[in-house]
Amino acid sequence: MDAWHRSSTRRDLFRLAATAAASAALPGVAHAARPESYTSGEIVENGHHFFGSISRGLAEGLEQANKKWGRPNAYILGQEAGGAFIGGVCYGEGEMFTRNAGRRRVFWQGPSLGLDAGADGDRTMMLVYNLPEIDAIYRRYAGVNGSAYLIGGLGFTALNNEEVVVMPVRSGLGARLGVALSYLKFTQNSTWNPF
Repeated sequence: MDAWHRSSTRRDLFRLAATAAASAALPGVAHAARPESYTSGEIVENGHHFFGSISRGLAEGLEQANKKWGRPNAYILGQEAGGAFIGGVCYGEGEMFTRNAGRRRVFWQGPSLGLDAGADGDRTMMLVYNLPEIDAIYRRYAGVNGSAYLIGGLGFTALNNEEVVVMPVRSGLGARLGVALSYLKFTQNSTWNPF
């Protein structure tokens, strides 16, 4: 084997090793994969650990959502706070989990407008349906939000952006009553701007 051929083979091996090392070291490489879906049992179990003893209400809401949109392929666990008097705002943060595309820190904020008054602080689980890839969460999702509880409660809302549906499940403390048009904007970094 001549010197040029040995050098070429070493270069190819070095390139292959460098590519493999870069793929393993970069967490963003997995973001192109479509997340795999979760079963209802997995979501209810994770919700039970997150919320505590409200898994029956979660199971019933999840059953209805799964009939409409299939199985979620991501979910977010976090907390949020909000308030409204006709116009309102909410802010939240959490972590998005996927089965095969990794985890991602997410922040959300958004305005609301409607017949809505009160303030609340919530533990929030958001089920995400039809997410094509992990970075697709960073958009605005619009819908109608309804709340009715004093001291505590469990609420479901459905927000969408084209084919992707985000269903926040909130277990909160506070006093809130009303119905409002709202949207949530998901971002990679925290911001005070709800728009």
